[in-house]
Formats: sequence, C-alpha cells, structure tokens
Amino acid sequence: MGSFVFIDEHVSTVAPAKLYKALAKDADEIIPKVIPAAQSVEIVEGNGGPGTIKKLSMSEGGKTDFVLHKLEAMDEANLGYNYSIVGGTGLDESLEKVEFETNIVAGSDGGSIVKISVKYHTKGDAVLSEAVREETKAKGTGLIKAIEGYVLANPNY
Repeated sequence: MGSFVFIDEHVSTVAPAKLYKALAKDADEIIPKVIPAAQSVEIVEGNGGPGTIKKLSMSEGGKTDFVLHKLEAMDEANLGYNYSIVGGTGLDESLEKVEFETNIVAGSDGGSIVKISVKYHTKGDAVLSEAVREETKAKGTGLIKAIEGYVLANPNY
C-alpha cells in the first residue's frame, strides 16, 4: 500500500467556532441542503461519536454513488476533527482509504483558516493519479465553500 500526503488551507470569513460547528457537528443536516447531488447522509454504524460510519449518497447525471465516512476523532476544544473515507462506490478503485485531519484556527478579522491534511492510501503498488488528487481536492473545497455559504446565508445559525 502506498501513502501520499497533501496539505491544504481554506480561508473563511466565518468565525472559527461557528465554522467548526457547521463542518464537524451539523454537516449531516447541512450537506443535503447545499450540495444538489447529495441525496442523504445516514449513520450505518455507531452512535455519532468517534468510530461512527456514515453513508453519504450522491446522484449525478443519472448515476448514484455512495461513500462511507468513518469519524476518527473530534477535538472540540481545539476545533479539530478527523475522518476517513473507507469505502463505497464513490471511492476511486485505486484507493484503499483517504484520511482527513482538519483543524480550524483563527484567521484575520474574526474569520477562520481551515487547515487540512489529506493522506491517500492506495491499494497495492497503485500510484495516486493527479486526476484523483485534484478531484478529491475540488470536492473538499466545494463542500467547505457550500457549508460556509450556508452559514453566511443564515445569520441566525
């Protein structure tokens, strides 16, 4: 199995605690509202805490896929959460899993910086393609921006 790590950052105007709440705690309810292709998010194993596995079903262009997300850790005091994509039809066939370590820190003017470390675990000797890496990055960025947009559009959130 090969391992490939990439680091990324996203700057947001939303305060750190509010963005953490939306991304780490309330994403299951927000995602189907802000991602048109998202059909549902459901717990398939666990109680919502670390170790919980959730199924995210997506439908695009007449094709339905799903991914299984496993919540690895939540650190509310430090605004951190870690999860992995561990299976599903939406996980590229070259990958065994993808791990995400996320921390939200204070940015300038009351906003946030979302720091993400993404670790790809390929099957066997498979090489991580640039296309898979770019697609994963684009989806992650899109998700963060969509949830940020929801928070900004709902001032009472």
